[in-house]
Amino acid sequence: MSLTRKDAARQRALENLDIIKRFTLEISAINSHLEEVRQFWGKSLGVSAPQWMILIAISDLDKDDGVQINMVSKLLHVDPSFVTTQSKLLEQKGLLRRAPSPFDARVVRLSLTDKTKKHLASLAGQYDAFRKSVFEQFSEKELAEFTGKLASLNSRLEKACVKVALDYTA
Repeated sequence: MSLTRKDAARQRALENLDIIKRFTLEISAINSHLEEVRQFWGKSLGVSAPQWMILIAISDLDKDDGVQINMVSKLLHVDPSFVTTQSKLLEQKGLLRRAPSPFDARVVRLSLTDKTKKHLASLAGQYDAFRKSVFEQFSEKELAEFTGKLASLNSRLEKACVKVALDYTA
């Protein structure tokens, strides 16, 4: 696969950067591309990219009894109030159900409607093709190891952010 002139110029510029800066720019670019994909998939259902991510989180986490809002917010690294607000909008669109927990009425459990499940199932082939084209160079084991390293890095960055925040507020 040959690089375009633009890609080659970008590659040369990146090679001259400090490795940490380069890593940061690559991660940022990856996130930008993933955000674009989330926008396309969300648009297919008439929702925003963040709402799409909420639906996907529920799809992944729900084991037939709904998912607590705080579980979704932790997975997506967003405030629970954001998930609450967005889930109400998604409920109005008929894409998810909000129900009190049978054990604690203060806790709201989220689950997908049949309409949403059918829509996600209709995108399965598209998702599989996307996954294959993006991750074809990784075996399942390699992808699991790489994801584990990214999760570890994310945890350390989260702690570093707290430290930086404390340094700037002191």
